[in-house]
Amino acid sequence: MIVLHTAIAIVGVVLLILVTRVDPVIALVVGSLYLGLTGGLGFDGTIKAVAEGFGDIMAEVGLLIGFGVLLGSLLHAMGALQKLVELLMRGLGPRKIPHVLGVVLSTVFPSIYVDVQLVLAAPLARAAAPKMGRHGLAMMGGSLTAGILVGYVFVVPGLGTVAIAGLLDLPLGAMLGYGFVLGPITVVLTMLIYGWLLKRGFWNAAKDESAIEFPEPPEAEAPVRRLPPLPVSLLPIVVPLLLIATGAITEAAGVESSVLAFLGDPVFALFVGLLGSYLLARRTLGRDRVAESMSTGFNSTGQILLITGVGGSLGAVIGKTGLEDVLGGFFSAEAGVPVVVTILLAWLVAAVLHLAIGSISVAAITAAGILAPIMGGLDVPPAVLGLAIGSGALFALHVNSNFFWMFQTMLGVTTRGALKALTFVTALASVVSLVLVSALSFVV
Repeated sequence: MIVLHTAIAIVGVVLLILVTRVDPVIALVVGSLYLGLTGGLGFDGTIKAVAEGFGDIMAEVGLLIGFGVLLGSLLHAMGALQKLVELLMRGLGPRKIPHVLGVVLSTVFPSIYVDVQLVLAAPLARAAAPKMGRHGLAMMGGSLTAGILVGYVFVVPGLGTVAIAGLLDLPLGAMLGYGFVLGPITVVLTMLIYGWLLKRGFWNAAKDESAIEFPEPPEAEAPVRRLPPLPVSLLPIVVPLLLIATGAITEAAGVESSVLAFLGDPVFALFVGLLGSYLLARRTLGRDRVAESMSTGFNSTGQILLITGVGGSLGAVIGKTGLEDVLGGFFSAEAGVPVVVTILLAWLVAAVLHLAIGSISVAAITAAGILAPIMGGLDVPPAVLGLAIGSGALFALHVNSNFFWMFQTMLGVTTRGALKALTFVTALASVVSLVLVSALSFVV
């Protein structure tokens, strides 16, 4: 019966979000309460499991998410993304820019909100498209899709990656290493396949591109002082990644040093990045604009933390109901389920949730919450399972996501064009990354 009640709880969460448009936070709490009460935890046990699950996940990723969002907000205010793309455009030329831009977005800027990345990069994509021939807009749209969203689920400190790592109790250093390899490869392979399809008639400009003429963007408010050069602007994100990577490498090498462990701790590393970006922004933008940017980051952080926290609550309730033993026996190697099949099932859980809910982060968090209690009994490396969840959560972003409509409007494509440059590209990237994750499972 516990399997049935768990299925009802998960389907109920999906229907609440999708059909009745209930906020994901409320839907996840309702699902957690239902499962706890029907799973035999009782009133007191259910509330305790919900609260403990929330607290446990906040202890794991609360500061990481908060620091990452604030860091991204300050990088946005200093114009780091705009300057980087403009530099790439001048140095590489328009024909190479889609592939390079996708890789850069997926590796350098995951700390910036996906919506903000889209807002910043869309005008640059539209400006570059006419110089690239008849498929220019399609290629640039695919580049933004692959770069922004692959980075979100695979690369630290992307919020999807951090949430999955926290729920599955994965070392961020390991996720950083795998993500920095898997993310760019996924982007490049996706863009190559997508570009090959475009050359064979996949895109029809007359039907896939809108005739909207975009007004010239207003001039940005002049900064109080001159903005820092690009290498300096990127230091607040590069330094934390180097610290985390150093910590992971020294740990893997068996080096025991409390100083190196402290410096490589992800919380400290991201705080260093936040502190650096804050001081840099104060020096170049002035106190008032920094305060405004920080306020924007604080407002965004609350919603993300609540969704992540109640995702942890659902996982805690599942862990208390005994479902672990049932599913663990089904997924385990002793039950005859190959590792690749386990990866496929994890991918499928996240993919179905994303198709239904329309939110990559909620799908990833919910899938991780479902699988976290049984992870110890699976014959799959934990990091590989986390990557499989991220891969599935990426699958086919479509019309039930606000990002879809932002993409359509800001890129100047029709709904049909968005289904090709966004929905199809995310589905393609998800399948490509699934193959890569499956291959990775044989070597780790």
